[in-house]
Order: sequence, then structure tokens, then C-alpha cells
Amino acid sequence: MVLNAGTREMFDTTCGSLFRDLQLIWDEVGESEEVRDKILLQLEEECLEVYRRKVDQASSTRASLQQYIVDLEAEIARIYSCLGERPATIERHPGTLRQQLSFKAVCLDDLRQRKQERARQFQELKLHIHKTRCEISGISPEASPLCAPVNEDDLSLVRLERYQAEFEVVQKEKNDRLQKVLEYVNNVHQLCSVLTVDFLEAINEVHPSLNESRAGQFKSISNDTLDRLADVIKSLEEEKRKRMHKLQDLATSLIELWTLMDTSAEEQQMFRHVTCQLAASEREITSPGALALGIIEQAEIEVERLIQLKASRIKELVLKKTAELEDICRRAHMESDASSSQETLIALVESGRIDLCLSADHP
Repeated sequence: MVLNAGTREMFDTTCGSLFRDLQLIWDEVGESEEVRDKILLQLEEECLEVYRRKVDQASSTRASLQQYIVDLEAEIARIYSCLGERPATIERHPGTLRQQLSFKAVCLDDLRQRKQERARQFQELKLHIHKTRCEISGISPEASPLCAPVNEDDLSLVRLERYQAEFEVVQKEKNDRLQKVLEYVNNVHQLCSVLTVDFLEAINEVHPSLNESRAGQFKSISNDTLDRLADVIKSLEEEKRKRMHKLQDLATSLIELWTLMDTSAEEQQMFRHVTCQLAASEREITSPGALALGIIEQAEIEVERLIQLKASRIKELVLKKTAELEDICRRAHMESDASSSQETLIALVESGRIDLCLSADHP
């Protein structure tokens, strides 16, 4: 520190006044010149010692400030390295060491915030990737928490972009699988609707998460879920095919019996929903309940009723014809075994050995 003119003048005035007071005291006491020189030399040495201590203290403070600045610059360089960026040119800030220290501290705080934000981005991406992989593998994220911390020694944009690319890959796979699951679920729903099968029960047996009524729960998109959905669809399609063939056979029987029995259009209308499926392909049968077991059972009952009705009419016809035959034989004075023939025909009708669906022209 350089003393200004006023401070130096005051310092000189104070020292001079004290020196004059000391001389006056020495004169009054009668101190010898030798003692006086010795005391003045001692005063000079003590002053020099005080100056040296103050210089050492100032030098230590300067060295501490310089070391702080070096440490801050090293921390700044390290964070730049973690971020994968070239360190900005570190210029000596104009001004005192304290001003330089304050400037570097502000720079370091900004970099620490950038590093913290970058680490947060890495953590979020890692968590998203982990959760998505868990969904793909069929494991609940809660059952397999993410334990590995983010490596904060490498937070470069290049590495972040690799994580982003990895997340996009697994996210695409998830979306593709989810789309496939939804397609399968829609197929199951459509088949269950046609067959009147409990859709929710069928879906819950595959995986409870597929039930849309369970809000906030992740949907299983694992290979096992896809395979089980495919098996359910296959089973329902087989059942649909089986019922379709059954219903079409019944429709054929109904039409034949209606024709044979000359059934009225009004009576036929009750089973038009059955006969309209006669020429339909498997893909064309999509109406809800079109292949319900109840409809098939009703058609079976109606076919059985018509068969029984036809058998009854044939019996009546047999009785009528045998009676006519007996009358003819009687008039011709011929013996006939009409009773035996009648019993035989009725037995054949009841046993089903005579086709009851013959045309009206061949009773």
C-alpha cells in the first residue's frame, strides 16, 4: 500500500513529535549519546520487524487468494470435461485478486447448475429406459427399481444423445408391442361379442392389466402376454368356426324342413337370423351374439320339433295309406298283411332309418 501525501505527512509529523519528546526527556535526564544511538538503532530494528510481519501476512493472503483462484479454475475445467466440452479460455479477470476470485466463483456456480441439470436429464432418460424395458419384459417397474446411479464423470452431449437414441428404440418397440396388444384385445373383444363370451374374464385370464377399467396400471406387453393373447384368439376362432358350421347345418335343416312342411313365412321369420348365416363366410359373421349358444340351442330345438312334427305327419300318412290299402284288398277279396306293414313302417320312421327330409313328392 502506498501512503498518500496527507497520510505520509501525518505519519512524519507524529513520529517527529514523538522523537522530539524523546530528545527532550533524554536532555532532561542527561542520557549519553551512546545510549541514545543504541535506543534509536533498537527502534529502527523494531519498526523493520513490524513491517516484515505485515508484509508476510499480506503475502500469505495473496498466496491464499491465488490458490483459491487456481482451485476454482481446476474445478471449472473438470466440470467442462464432465460435460464433454472444451474449457472456455480462462482469462485473468482485470482487477484485484479478490475481484478475480468473485468472477471465477460466479462462473463455477453457473457450471454447477448446468451439470446438475445435465445429470437430471441423464437420470430421467435412464429411468424411462428402465421402466420401458420392464414393461417389455413383463416385469413391474416397482418390482425392479433402478439402482445404478448416473455416472457424473461423463455427462457429455454425445453420451446423452446415445441414451436418447436408446430410449427412442425401446419406446418404438413398446409402441409396436402396445399396438399389437391392442389389436389382439380388439380381436378378442369382437370374437367374444359374436360368441357372447365374457370378454373381461377372457382378458383377465391373460393379464389383469389388459382390463381398461384398471386405471393407472401399466399394460403388459411382454412376449408371454402376446403369446397368450394369440392362443385365446386361436381358441375363440376355432369355437367360432365350430359354431358357424353347426348353425349353418341347422339352417340347412330348417330350410329343408320348412320346404317339406310348407311352413308359413311368418313362422320362418322367427329364425331368419339363423338362415341368413347360411351363405356367410367366417369373416362376414361379426354381429354381436350371432353365434351365441342360446341361438344355436333354439335352432336345435326348432329342428327337433320340426322333425318330430314331420314324423307325426308321416305316421298319419302311413296309417292313411295302409287303411286305403286294406280297403282295396277287401274290395278285391284279397288278403293283405297291412297291419304288419303298417307296424314295420312306423317302426322304421321312429328309428330314423327312413329319411324324414324327403321331398313332398316322395313321402
